[in-house]
Amino acid sequence: MVGAAIGYGLARAGAKVNVLDQGDSAFRAARGNFGLTWVQSKGLGAHPYFLLSRNSVDAWAELAEELREHTGVDVAYKRTGGLTVCLGEKEASDRRDFIARFRVQEAEGGYDCRFVERDELQQLIPRAALGPTVTGASFSPMDGHANPLFLLRALLAGIRRAEGRYTPLQSVERIDRSGSAYTVVTADARWHAPKVVVAAGLGTQRLAAMVGLDVPVRAQRGQQIATERAKPVFHHAMSGVRQTQEGSVLIGYTQEDVGLNNDTTVAGLRSITRRAIASFPLIARLRLVRAWAALRVLTPDGRPIYAESATHPGAYVATCHSGVTLAAAHARLFPDWVLAGRAPEPFASFGPERFHVQAAN
Repeated sequence: MVGAAIGYGLARAGAKVNVLDQGDSAFRAARGNFGLTWVQSKGLGAHPYFLLSRNSVDAWAELAEELREHTGVDVAYKRTGGLTVCLGEKEASDRRDFIARFRVQEAEGGYDCRFVERDELQQLIPRAALGPTVTGASFSPMDGHANPLFLLRALLAGIRRAEGRYTPLQSVERIDRSGSAYTVVTADARWHAPKVVVAAGLGTQRLAAMVGLDVPVRAQRGQQIATERAKPVFHHAMSGVRQTQEGSVLIGYTQEDVGLNNDTTVAGLRSITRRAIASFPLIARLRLVRAWAALRVLTPDGRPIYAESATHPGAYVATCHSGVTLAAAHARLFPDWVLAGRAPEPFASFGPERFHVQAAN
């Protein structure tokens, strides 16, 4: 998703682009994405990350409309507002504290989120009775959701419409530099370009090292379930439960540090299903259609990494676990960096050097 958004933005800006994609043999985070455009939990303790997320989401409606006009693909984006449902008084207390601390950080009023008590929450979701342990939820009008698979499809179609290339089934073996040009070597081809962007998910660390960048990433497994289609009930984006435009209810997600293992487990699926039913008992009446797992791409502090190599000018890296939320920023702002050679302000705080500052004695 990250590479596709950057490639789309570059192609729309008039650059000659070729997006090399390993294909579905890769551990794609995009195919397991929940589809949230989410701000309310992004950036506590990291003001630049909050600003990047909020500004990207503010540009999302324009991106969605542009993709629809140029590709005919409706990515089903809606800025409905987002809910994080709390079970029990402990979760409610922790959530109120989280909101209060975030408001102190964003004292100028950029953080638009509040806690809604159980009675008000029931008014926001009138067709779904709340479980007895639901105590309330945080609500932010900043948040929304989209169909991540349609988004990926639209970005790739947009690259082609802008006369760029999308080349799948290309597993990169090596990135070589000769003078001011790069050669990207795959099993059956060699691709030449004056600039290269590494946005390869869990493969980013290996490829970035070839252009002089140390980019630490790790995998985190998330399991999800999709139910049969049902009448519209959940109109807001929610962390853990959301209803798609087609009617399926998505239930998620786990956070498991199990390395490069994208298997589903009974224990993981049971845990997310129990929480969903505890929040909204009507979910117990829906038949489960599919379950799957995918691997998130996480950095040590959970925030993105963006950089241009100091030793390999013209080589860039981009990685994050918020490929949907940040799609508009990647398509709108990152191409300016590559084409003009100047890092836009939102990206300046996310270099990998932050992980290599030695502790003071």
